[in-house]
Amino acid sequence: MKFLSKALTTLLTLGSLARPSLAFAPTSRSAAFYTSSTSLSMAEKLPVMAPEEVMSPKAHGTSEASVMKDLRWNCDYETSDRICNFNRHYAEYAGYWTSTEFLKFVKDRENPEAPINFYDSVTGTLLFTAPVGRTMTEFLKESTSHGWPSFRDEECNWEYVRCLRDGECVSTTGTHLGHNIPDKTGNRYCINLVSVAG
Repeated sequence: MKFLSKALTTLLTLGSLARPSLAFAPTSRSAAFYTSSTSLSMAEKLPVMAPEEVMSPKAHGTSEASVMKDLRWNCDYETSDRICNFNRHYAEYAGYWTSTEFLKFVKDRENPEAPINFYDSVTGTLLFTAPVGRTMTEFLKESTSHGWPSFRDEECNWEYVRCLRDGECVSTTGTHLGHNIPDKTGNRYCINLVSVAG
C-alpha cells in the first residue's frame, strides 16, 4: 500500500511537469526512446501525462470515428467500439484476450518469440510493441496473471500513448485503452485487447 501511495504521489507530481517530445523506435528486441531533454531520467518522465480534455466528446464518443470493422484476433466489434469510444472506467472481462485468436496467432508465427505490434482499434496507430526487454513467455505469464495484456514503459509508443491523473491509459486521439496499475517493478499498463486490435 505504501508503494501505491508513493506511486500515486509521483504520478500526480509528474503530471504537472512539462513533457519533452518523445519518439518510439521499436527494434527486434528492444525499444529506443529519444528525447530533446536530458535533465530528467526516463523513469521520471513516464508515463507521459495528458489533460482530461483528450477524452472530451467528439464525433463518435471520445473518438472521431468508430473502431475498424475487421479487428485482429477475431475481437468483437461491438465490445471494442463500446470500450474504446463510450467508456472511461470499464474493461473487457478478465481473461477475454485468451478467448480470442491471439494466443493461436502467437504460437503459429514463424518466430513465436518475436515482438508483436499492437495498433489502435480506431485509428490504426502503433501504440505498443511487446515483448521488449523480456521473453514472450514472460509477457504472456504476466498478462495471464493479471487478466489483461500488460505492457511496461519500454513497450509503449509514447508518441501516441498517454495517461490521465487517475491512471486511465488513453491514446492521443481519445481511444480508451485501459489503466496504469503500477506494481513493485514499475508502471504496468493493463490494456484491453479490443482497444489495440487494429
